[in-house]
Amino acid sequence: MKSSIIFFSILAFGNLVCHSQTQETDTTDVRNLAEVVIEASKVIHKPDRDIFFPNKEAVANSQNGMQLIRNLMIPSVMVNDIMGSIKSSGETVQVRINGREATIAQVKELLPETIRKVEYIDNPGLRYNGAAAVLNIIVSNPTVGGSLMLQAMPALNCAWGENYGSLKINKGRSQFGVNAYYKLTNKVNVHREYSEKFTYEDGSSLIRTETPVGGYLTDTNGSLSFDYSYIKPDTTVIWVGLSGFKRWDDGKLYEGILKLSNGQSDIRLRDENHQNSFTPNLSAYWEQHFRKDQLLVVNVNASLYSGSSSHRYVEQGFDDARILTDVGTEIKENNKAIGVEANYIKRFRSSNLTFGGSYSAYRNKGEYSSPSNYIYRQNRDEAYFFGEYLQNIGKVTIAGGLGVNYLHYAIKDTEDGNDSWNFRPQFSISYRISRHHRLRASLRSWQTAPSLSETSIVPQQIDGFQWRIGNPNLKNSTSYRLALRYYLDYSRWQCNVSVRGYASPNAIAPTMQWEDGKLITSYENSRGLKTLSFSVSPQVEIIPRWLICSGNIQYKIEKMMGNTYKHYNRNWSGDISAMAQHWGFSLLAQYSKAQKSLYGEIISWGESMSLLSLSYRWRWFEFTGGVYCPFTKYDQGSRSLNRYNTNSSRIRLDMSPMPFVQIQYNLQWGRDKRGVKRLIDNNVNAESSSVGSR
Repeated sequence: MKSSIIFFSILAFGNLVCHSQTQETDTTDVRNLAEVVIEASKVIHKPDRDIFFPNKEAVANSQNGMQLIRNLMIPSVMVNDIMGSIKSSGETVQVRINGREATIAQVKELLPETIRKVEYIDNPGLRYNGAAAVLNIIVSNPTVGGSLMLQAMPALNCAWGENYGSLKINKGRSQFGVNAYYKLTNKVNVHREYSEKFTYEDGSSLIRTETPVGGYLTDTNGSLSFDYSYIKPDTTVIWVGLSGFKRWDDGKLYEGILKLSNGQSDIRLRDENHQNSFTPNLSAYWEQHFRKDQLLVVNVNASLYSGSSSHRYVEQGFDDARILTDVGTEIKENNKAIGVEANYIKRFRSSNLTFGGSYSAYRNKGEYSSPSNYIYRQNRDEAYFFGEYLQNIGKVTIAGGLGVNYLHYAIKDTEDGNDSWNFRPQFSISYRISRHHRLRASLRSWQTAPSLSETSIVPQQIDGFQWRIGNPNLKNSTSYRLALRYYLDYSRWQCNVSVRGYASPNAIAPTMQWEDGKLITSYENSRGLKTLSFSVSPQVEIIPRWLICSGNIQYKIEKMMGNTYKHYNRNWSGDISAMAQHWGFSLLAQYSKAQKSLYGEIISWGESMSLLSLSYRWRWFEFTGGVYCPFTKYDQGSRSLNRYNTNSSRIRLDMSPMPFVQIQYNLQWGRDKRGVKRLIDNNVNAESSSVGSR
């Protein structure tokens, strides 16, 4: 870790040195009726977003939309094309295509030549519903032609791979599209490093240490979608999409030997989870332009979820194979969701006004097989209304708004449920110090509703000690974030410095208590979570158009207070990317150390990894060879701080380093109309539950 900190420090210092040797480049004056902007060679800075324009090198070295986002090297944004993730300062970025929320698979289906610009919003407005950051990809809209895109990416030492295909046909003002995606992860070898300490009510304790014997990870899924769009330029847009997502198996198996501190014989352990489902989705979008720069957009979305999830936990004697614990739970669900959203946008000479509303309805039904057959029904309704206004005054831009959120949920067949109204204030002020320096302060808020698992009253046994049962009386949790950002932008280097404070006074969090010899996990509205973080995100073009390096380093302090506990967390995290491109070759090196986040009494972290790949483009093909985790061990896990159950769990991939190859094929004819410019997308999806596990 010390070496990583030193490396990031050298990188930031090197940028300052480069600044002293870099001459300023000319900028182009851009007229915009809504906002005053500054344009550099590759990016336009607006008060509420940065707009990146792909240059010829970025497009030439990209085979799909995901690669183009990576090649733009947006400061603080980490793109993992192999594992399919986009993060900013350790948090997941909400991705949109022409304003509508999209998946990573849909981003990969975009042709780089059709992407006109990419908007990065690190302070999303009220209509983005609490997203940490937003990446909006604006694609071109030609009216003739077509395209075919294919990709195969298998690993060489395990049954892992990702494949997709996309076909677009244009005729006049209409476009017809077919897209297919398939991901294979079949019993990839993993193991778990696990230890736990149970402390009983009388103060006695038992330590159980798990020595891994084997295990695997399975995650095989696919989707098929059809879409149609009609566009009458600057007047009317209609878009309709039908898709189906199938999860054949999402499973984990961990096997190990438990050693007990009380001197009892060793125990064989088998901990297994599985989930399979099918989710069809229908969405429709309408956009209508009116006189005097007025715009109305409406989006409707409906989805169904039909699936099952199961958990099996078995302990047996090491010597005599006698069954000591055998716990099994299965949930079969049939859930429905429908949502509608409408926004009105009015643009003035130096200001914008936006207001809108949405309504979402969820109808959930789950059949629990253990401990007894039980049918759990929950109805949930949400309504949301907001208004936002942005005003330019010289070098200062002020934006503010207020949202109102209503939540009602009820458990059918009982009197349990809850109604709540919540307000969402939001405010930001930006000051353009000069064409190289900007400063912004912002305050935003959002609400989080309790999930199905957190409100389910059905008891679920996890192992020989632990049970889980939800709390039907949970209320929405409200979160606030105050941020101060400073931006420096020169011709060959940029740097963002930020300080962020986060508070969730009534955060929904798990809690544990002993009841009748059982350790019960339930949920509560806690006394709150507070976070303070500092981050620096430099980027430097070391060799113009050939070699570029980007990184982010963050230090975070957290305090979590439940009704019976108080915990602290401090840690460093960061990532770095270096990319060299020339003569059709692209060499990429990435390293990421995941941030450790405290929530409730659990500190968890995502994927810490490294990546090395080399690509070559030839005509309509691109060939890539690479290694996942060539320099580091794959690390993902959690640590519990609860006084009754203190444990540590780390997931490791047995086949790392993982070599892989990738072959992509893009064929275009005529001009390709890549999609509809959708400004909103309520993107309502039917919910699903999860069975309890260790």
